[in-house]
Amino acid sequence: MKKLLLSLVVLLSGVSVWASVPRAEYPRPQFERAEWINLNGEWQFQIDSKFVGKENKLYDTEASLSDKIIVPFAPESKLSGVGNTDHMDAVWYKRSVDVPASWKGKKVMLNFGAVDFLCEVWIDGVYAGSHEGGTSSFSIDVTPFVEAGKTAQITVYAEDKLSNWSKQPSGKQCSRASYGCFYTRTTGIWQTVWMEAVAKNGLRRVKITPDVDNSQFVVEPEYYGLESGQRFIVEVYAGKKKVATKNIAAAASSVAVFPIKKAKLWSPESPFLYDVVFTTVDAEGNVIDKVNSYAGMRKIHWEGSKLFLNNEPFFMRTVLDQGFYPDGVWTAPTDAALKADIELSKACGFNGARLHQKVFEERFHYWADVLGYITFGEASDWGSNRIDPVAQRILMKEMADNINRDYNHPSIIGWTPMNEAWGLNPKEAFWRFNDEVTAMVNAIDPTRPCSTISGGSIHSADIWTVHTYVQDPARLKKQLEFENGYPKYLGQAAYKEVKYSGQPYFVDEFGGIKWNPSQQKDNVDTESWGYGAPPTSLEEFYARLRGQVEAIVSNPNICGFCYTQLTDVEQEQNGIYFYDRSLKFDMKIIKEIFEMPCTWEKEGK
Repeated sequence: MKKLLLSLVVLLSGVSVWASVPRAEYPRPQFERAEWINLNGEWQFQIDSKFVGKENKLYDTEASLSDKIIVPFAPESKLSGVGNTDHMDAVWYKRSVDVPASWKGKKVMLNFGAVDFLCEVWIDGVYAGSHEGGTSSFSIDVTPFVEAGKTAQITVYAEDKLSNWSKQPSGKQCSRASYGCFYTRTTGIWQTVWMEAVAKNGLRRVKITPDVDNSQFVVEPEYYGLESGQRFIVEVYAGKKKVATKNIAAAASSVAVFPIKKAKLWSPESPFLYDVVFTTVDAEGNVIDKVNSYAGMRKIHWEGSKLFLNNEPFFMRTVLDQGFYPDGVWTAPTDAALKADIELSKACGFNGARLHQKVFEERFHYWADVLGYITFGEASDWGSNRIDPVAQRILMKEMADNINRDYNHPSIIGWTPMNEAWGLNPKEAFWRFNDEVTAMVNAIDPTRPCSTISGGSIHSADIWTVHTYVQDPARLKKQLEFENGYPKYLGQAAYKEVKYSGQPYFVDEFGGIKWNPSQQKDNVDTESWGYGAPPTSLEEFYARLRGQVEAIVSNPNICGFCYTQLTDVEQEQNGIYFYDRSLKFDMKIIKEIFEMPCTWEKEGK
């Protein structure tokens, strides 16, 4: 009976739900509206290797595409039904949607979780808008092009030219065949596509800043439009109990401040979340927009060499998570898979992750909020030339867009715009870009630290990060020693003028111990990849891992670590889990090693 009900199209307030729709959950859990249509599922599809689609007017209503694809999975993935891993410079998508009659008089927004890289959209053959950026979410107002109660045809063109890869961030995507630590590419649509109805004076976004020291939330709304007499109402709930409410005049400058008595703090040990409802009403008191959200009361700051969570010293036991999946590549096969990855990580003893060279979808951050899992949000900046002005503009815009999108998630405790930048010349130009990125991130979000470059030639950053894959624990311990408050090891800093200035010191990559039991016990080397000479037995693996972690946690100057990595990814086989998320090790031993207390935890400070 449940399957039958889920298989029906439900049209309540214009909402359609199909049991067969992949990734059917609402994709933006901190800003959820009732009136929406999930556009995942089967679309027409065509590869445009010679860039002739526009000339042939594939956007016309009479034109049809040659193949099919399952959105939101990229055409390189198995789940897309295409599975083409050759480079595709350009692709086309097309499908129709019935616009509910109840949407008459409202703005109709067409939303994309992410499209790699350049995206152009037509509605019924008419150009509706475009977006540049492979990892940032975006919306196109299609109100002028659709009519409530009628069918609209959507055509999407995505361009991901290999020749442009020095200009655009590509993260860990390979240019051709997957090799080493570069993996299968992602082209075109790779996150959920949905359409929703919004009041013409509805909310564009709402920024929520927790203020732990004053036990309050600061709420800043932005609107699509404003009229005289319009008001903004916020209700905050702890479970079913309303703990705060505010009704203020809606204006471009309006800010709502909510004192919360005996506020419950969010932390990995106790990830308490307040439910929040935003309502916009007109001068007569009629509801014109309603959005469901949530918030966590959490503070992150840094003093000297320590990081603090809710004003208490906090040691980060994190893992490198690249967010790749055997069947979905950059797209998780299900919402449950996102949750499961966090649960797998916590089972290892990690309290968080560095989300490496990929901007994770909002549903991942939702589960991190719910489960109590801290993260550093990172740009997929590899592949772009950090000295090129065009590449700099693209990277900074994507980073800004993604910080604004994910600002409200309490689980995110820092931002990492770049990974392993060193040896770039002219060095002064790179330093200037480094400083500009740091200043931009700090301006958008002064509440979190900016780890501007994870490993490499750091010029300015709130956290100093180093990468080291020294395998011998004794050598690692010696390498990470401090002398007179200054670290011996500054990472692979190519410029001797760059100096550490006493900020928190974070071992942002270490380990990477290869373990492939089908080959490794006989020390047979194949095309698989990892760091250093592989151990030849499980006992040797555990001993090396234990020694490496002990070398880090015994150093009182280090504020945390990030182990490489959570899972194998394709030919890189240095994960705690296999690529399919199955077990490699005795997790009791693994958890005990990664939960080893640091120096100040042992001392009870």
